Amino acid sequence: METITKRDLVTKLSNKTGMGQADVLHVLETLLDTMTGELAQGNSVVIRNFGSFQVREMKGKVGRNPKNPSQDMKIPPRAVVKFKPGKEMKERVARILPLIQQG
Repeated sequence: METITKRDLVTKLSNKTGMGQADVLHVLETLLDTMTGELAQGNSVVIRNFGSFQVREMKGKVGRNPKNPSQDMKIPPRAVVKFKPGKEMKERVARILPLIQQG
């Protein structure tokens, strides 16, 4: 398994679409900025067959101080983004399990 970076995505999309890499980069960055902005406003982003991004609240809790485990510390509530894969993505990703086990 390898890690695909934004640069790798731009190159692959440019090769598949015939668009220049600068144009693909602009579209990709605009997409990501728009999605981030919507999530920052508390909105959900749904891309059919891919998945959905939703803002959820993590409740506050009491945790341990990693530098001093005997000391409790309050962890405040915060907003986090959860991703739920769509049906098509789930099915395609599920097929790689035999590849991972061989690898």
